[in-house]
Amino acid sequence: MFEDMAEKTLREFSAPTTANIRTGPTVNTGENGFELKPALITMVQASQFCGKAHEDASAHLQHFLEIWSTFMIRGVPKDTILLRVFPFSLLGKAKQWFYANKDKHNTWDLCSTAFLAKFFPTAKTNALHGKISHFQQQHDESVTKAWERFQNYIEDCPLHGIEEWLLMQTFYHRLISSTRESIDTAAGGAFLSLKLSNAKALVQNMASNSTCNEEHTQSQNKGGGIHHLKEADVVTAKLDLIMKKLNIEKKEVMHINDSHVTCE
Repeated sequence: MFEDMAEKTLREFSAPTTANIRTGPTVNTGENGFELKPALITMVQASQFCGKAHEDASAHLQHFLEIWSTFMIRGVPKDTILLRVFPFSLLGKAKQWFYANKDKHNTWDLCSTAFLAKFFPTAKTNALHGKISHFQQQHDESVTKAWERFQNYIEDCPLHGIEEWLLMQTFYHRLISSTRESIDTAAGGAFLSLKLSNAKALVQNMASNSTCNEEHTQSQNKGGGIHHLKEADVVTAKLDLIMKKLNIEKKEVMHINDSHVTCE
């Protein structure tokens, strides 16, 4: 090596070489090695993570693991396949981060944990956690929309660490009073007296029924149902009013004519 360095010119020392290009981690490929199927690489590259602020690192890992679970290479350790395939799912600064830390993250558990710590930081988790704990139903929001929004907050923060019984209590207490009264009535008196599974099923059923009612109302409105009926009622009322006025005016005219004839 020292002999090679001695033969280099100053220009050659500063020139880029392939030796400086980062590649994937060194993994145990087994005795016979293995081949990554192009279909697997294509599927992974179809949804790449760049490390931008709006991207969800947790959702990316979930999607990546779903794809990986559909493939199996006999005789090859799980960590080997995951660490070899994972870089194909990354792009930009996320891929640069992976290559810069490939020696430290030489197992999948280390790699995935570090990935979440880097791209799903504590501050983001705390912000999403706050959305859950400070949830509040809006006054013009149906129970369906409120439940869907609450569930979206939970899905956006998979590391919230809040037990399910506390989630249900939080949802109930953050509803407006009229909605809580409806839920208590549906529960037969007191929602909080229900078991966890029954309480969740009750809210889901109420949200589902509310959705069906909303869709039915919307279909009626689009098909000329309630909205058109109201318009027809208004038109009929106007016609009745006009006819009444005409009858009154007709009677008044007849009365005047009769009075004129009598006087003559």
